[in-house]
Amino acid sequence: MVMVFAYFPALSAVYHSFFEWNGGDLQQFVGGANFLRAWRDPVLWQSFGTVFALMIFNFFKMMPSILLAVLIHRLRSDRWQYIYRVLLVIPMVVPQLVTLFIWKFFFDPNLGVLNRVLDIIGGKTALVWLDHVFHWNVFFTGVPIGWLAQPELILPALFIWGFPWIGAVGVLIYLAGLQSIGHEVYEAAELEGIGPFGKFFYIELPLILTQIRLTLALLIIGTLQGYGLQLLLLDTNGGPGGRGMVPGLWMYNRAFLAGEFGYACAVGMVLFVFILVLTSLNNRFVRAER
Repeated sequence: MVMVFAYFPALSAVYHSFFEWNGGDLQQFVGGANFLRAWRDPVLWQSFGTVFALMIFNFFKMMPSILLAVLIHRLRSDRWQYIYRVLLVIPMVVPQLVTLFIWKFFFDPNLGVLNRVLDIIGGKTALVWLDHVFHWNVFFTGVPIGWLAQPELILPALFIWGFPWIGAVGVLIYLAGLQSIGHEVYEAAELEGIGPFGKFFYIELPLILTQIRLTLALLIIGTLQGYGLQLLLLDTNGGPGGRGMVPGLWMYNRAFLAGEFGYACAVGMVLFVFILVLTSLNNRFVRAER
């Protein structure tokens, strides 16, 4: 079963990446032409620039999950620790597609919650003032902010997405690592006069690097492969000017809109190489101290 549903599709993609293939019976061997085309494809390389920016965003989005895990771990009451873990798991029941639709409504320029909140707290006025100072030509008085309609705001919108950036799975993984730290370690730290921040930087953070390495690997793979968020929020062309185009979405675009399944397989192979290299670098350089 694993061979049929996991390895066979992957091997089929490798095979068809050397063909001009329409997804059906029509195929013609073209050798490395698809890879040469990928090398010269400006949209593909622009999409890699976008996805690397998103990867940096997602790296910073890991921080709230780590901090929340530490705060829950430091609760003295086992009952409250259990309650908070349950509260983290409950949102996981909500389908991801529903969450994406909610966020699409948040970004709506006329009815969206984000613009309304900015109007209430005066954030829109501050953005217009900054626009005048730095000559961005993005924010204007009396004009709703089109978060998904202006190329300059696509990446900021994708960064805001998911606020407050608490990943339930990540928090639970970090908690599992924190719970393996013995009480005697904390007692020794208190005898040495180490405060809460010192405990975090000298005890907790180094001892959960194994969990951080795992979540980093999942982050790299998920960010490079993912395109569902961009597809739902920005459509198949990656939004205005293609600013939100990522490799996964470009692969989907070429396969199911242009009918170029062979070229899409070649893009998938390029993506595989990037994932393999970055995951290997993560495993090499992010190591827990023993």
